[in-house]
Amino acid sequence: MTKDRNFDNIAHKFAQNIYGSDKGNIRQTVVWEDLNHILSQIESDSKSLTVVDAGGGLAQMSQKLAKLGHKVILCDVSSEMLALAKQEIVKQGLLEQYTFIHAPIQELHQHIDEPVDLILFHAVMEWLAEPEAVLKQLMTLLVANGMASIMFYNQHGLVMKNVVCGNIPHVLQGMPHRKRFKLQPQKGLIPTDVYQWLEESGLTICGKSGIRCFHDYVGFSEYVGEYTPQQLLELEQQLCRTEPYLSMGRYIHVWVQK
Repeated sequence: MTKDRNFDNIAHKFAQNIYGSDKGNIRQTVVWEDLNHILSQIESDSKSLTVVDAGGGLAQMSQKLAKLGHKVILCDVSSEMLALAKQEIVKQGLLEQYTFIHAPIQELHQHIDEPVDLILFHAVMEWLAEPEAVLKQLMTLLVANGMASIMFYNQHGLVMKNVVCGNIPHVLQGMPHRKRFKLQPQKGLIPTDVYQWLEESGLTICGKSGIRCFHDYVGFSEYVGEYTPQQLLELEQQLCRTEPYLSMGRYIHVWVQK
């Protein structure tokens, strides 16, 4: 990408397509399981953590943390996304738990005076022109022993999805971006690259999960067996942290400690 993506013009469509679906439910379920594990690992003198939701959009995950009593700093470059998030936060009675920052993530350090306990950085890097630089800068905001939850669009999953759909020539051409997919990133990130960036930032990788390791690859032909969305969710939960399925997820969630 030549510049960072701002979702102001399609915020409502983004909210409906990303979260109001079975695939959104899988994402929410798996990441929340991981976050509960992260919370059990964080060493803090206070029961209430300070959480940064960087590029947090609708703040789906951080609202769950706010309900547990944690303080959340929600930052997004899109004023429309922040407005939608604030509406839901008010509806849930969580406004006192939140601080809102309308700014690019690159400017976040100008608004935060002290290191934070936990950073959420979910599905943002694939929309950035310089993901490595932004990730490394963001990680400097962590307190010693603090943790970060990072989710990114997986290039391997993008290749596999195109192959399953029969888009073989498209894959052979290097998968040039198709403008009609407004909610699909132009390309994914290579997992080993992201893991290296995190390690170079002085962070220890504590765990990984694949997000939608199976959902997007289920065919639609007459030969597909019968199953329920709940059964598919159970399969995702059962195998999403096991290789090779983990590395084929459409997204990968990795959590680290400083």
